[in-house]
Amino acid sequence: MKILNLYAGIGGNRNLWGDDHQVTAVEFCPEIAKVYQSRHPNDEVIVGDAVQYLEANYAGFDFIWASPPCPSHGQYRHNVGVRGKGFAPVMPDMTLYSQIIFLQHYANGKWIVENVVPYYEPLIKPSFEMQRHLFWSNFHVPPKEFEKSDIRNKNKISDFDGYEEVANSKIPNKRQALRNCVNPLVGKHILENAFNKIGQLQLIEEAA
Repeated sequence: MKILNLYAGIGGNRNLWGDDHQVTAVEFCPEIAKVYQSRHPNDEVIVGDAVQYLEANYAGFDFIWASPPCPSHGQYRHNVGVRGKGFAPVMPDMTLYSQIIFLQHYANGKWIVENVVPYYEPLIKPSFEMQRHLFWSNFHVPPKEFEKSDIRNKNKISDFDGYEEVANSKIPNKRQALRNCVNPLVGKHILENAFNKIGQLQLIEEAA
């Protein structure tokens, strides 16, 4: 199966997908892309613009995952940063919705777009919510509870998957790179449901 992993980061969502798929990852930051490649050496990693790559290559994939940048949408920056600390407000990056609309009308395969719960009413109704994140998709994903991460706790940050690789890298904002990771179990759950293969990736989880 051909998978496109947009805004790939260090690959948290991809960790439990196994190596039986042909995965293409797109990441804008070269240093973050290096960490992704070291963690997933069999994937094709492209350093570039995710929106441009999606528009030009969407038709060639069976499954597309997109996790566009979330800071301009997030409640934390709005409530704590702008209202609490006096940060300058920024306009929400509307390419989030551009990609949802594009995929709704043109994608040939299964797709999912992930982002935070915004401080405003979402302009497009999400398909479901999981772990305080919203997801838009063209397939059903049943709700499931997962243990919540605590990335803001400095005493627990070293427990995060990928911490060593990020700590030893030249990534400018290491904490942010870890915070951007989707729980690998969430990524596994979603991929399984995209193709009705619940349980078939169990061996990957057991071996991890």
